[in-house]
Order: sequence, then structure tokens, then C-alpha cells
Amino acid sequence: MSELEQALRSCGALQFGDFVLASGAHSNYYIDIKKASTNPSVLRLIARLMAERMEADGIRPDRIAGVVLGSVPLAAALSLETNIPYVMIRKEKKDHGTGKLIEGDLCEGDRVLVVEDVITTAGSSIKAIGTLRENGAEVTDVVSVIDREGGGRENLAEIGVGFHPLVSASQLVKG
Repeated sequence: MSELEQALRSCGALQFGDFVLASGAHSNYYIDIKKASTNPSVLRLIARLMAERMEADGIRPDRIAGVVLGSVPLAAALSLETNIPYVMIRKEKKDHGTGKLIEGDLCEGDRVLVVEDVITTAGSSIKAIGTLRENGAEVTDVVSVIDREGGGRENLAEIGVGFHPLVSASQLVKG
């Protein structure tokens, strides 16, 4: 069992029961990455492993992006690990404040790495990528902690985006 699998299990991120996922699918297990991302040692481990994956796969972004709420701690931790600035992508515009969908500095032509916690179909990632691209960013890669193996890799490939998970759900569940 990998260091990450052990950390996710020990912090209680892997749960068994009857769950409905964001995609609407039913599952007999749930991976609660918020339990991991609120634990400093597990969050630090995830950031280190994501930075290592970026290096190994030759991913060199100008910005890191996290989708509010679940992926923002991951993006912030990875930003601290790599010294690459990050932005936050809102799921919808707010009626108050600036009303922006992207919080943080983003320049036309910036190469942006989208960071996710768990990807099943990649629906929220694809929406965030659309927002980033509409604002002039170049997005070619997504890094996630978990691949639930629900078509996310294929859906991202359809829009020209590579997928780099740290661990698959099947590895985690069987471990």
C-alpha cells in the first residue's frame, strides 16, 4: 500500500456505505478528500506528491487552479510547495463583491494546471476549464488525488486535456 493510500485510510477519507455521488451515480464507498485536505500532514503529503507528478510528467504551469470549495486547499498547498501562484474558480458568479468567476491574478495566455480532489466524470473540471479558457488561459492538464474511473479521463481527453491522478479508486478500495 502506498504512502498516500495509507494516509487516506488512516485519516478516515475512505468510507463504506450507500452514497450518491455528485454525478448522481450510487456507490458503496465514498472518498471524502475534505477529511484529508483538512489534515495538515495529509495535505502536505498530497501537495508533495502532486509536485512530484508535475515534475515527472513535465507539467510547468504559470498558475494552478482549484475549484471552489473542495480543491482550493489542494491548490493552495500545491502553490506553497511549488511557489506557483494559484487562482480559485467559482462554480457560479456571486451577486456581491466583484462578481468574478476567477479569483486571483490570471493573465491572457497563462498556462494553468487544474487541481481536483476526486474525479469521476470530470464534469466540474470541464466546466472550470471552460471558464479558464474563456478568460484566455491555456489548460492542457488536470491533476487529481483520486480517479474514480467513471469516464473522467476519456471526457478530459475529448477536450484535449491530459489527466494525472495520484491513485485510482480501485487501488484504494482493494488496498
